[in-house]
Amino acid sequence: MPDLTKQDLLKRVFGDPKNYPYGFSRSGDFTISESKALGAYGVLFAALADGKYTPQDDEDERYLNVIHGASEPQTVEERAWFKYQKRINRPKTGSIHGSKKAITEVDPDDDVVDTDDALDLDIEN
Repeated sequence: MPDLTKQDLLKRVFGDPKNYPYGFSRSGDFTISESKALGAYGVLFAALADGKYTPQDDEDERYLNVIHGASEPQTVEERAWFKYQKRINRPKTGSIHGSKKAITEVDPDDDVVDTDDALDLDIEN
């Protein structure tokens, strides 16, 4: 695999079709400036996070510290990446209709016992 340069990574537009199939700007999760910054810097941040790109300057080191949580995000692109990570890693909420399939297995303790013969009724007409 050829060595990745910062310019090559910044030329690519970042997208996440799994979590944001209509794009970051249409999701409602990000402001316009955040969605633009995420599209522009997302590939760089992803490469830094995955270890595919090693930091070359102080700015890259700062980005890596923000990615690993060692420092607080300060720029728009750092805040956008931090917000993106929080959104995609949040726990999934349950549905009001339930998230599990109906149980079709019959528990032997739940059997209905017919106790008609236990009733001794004297019916005289």
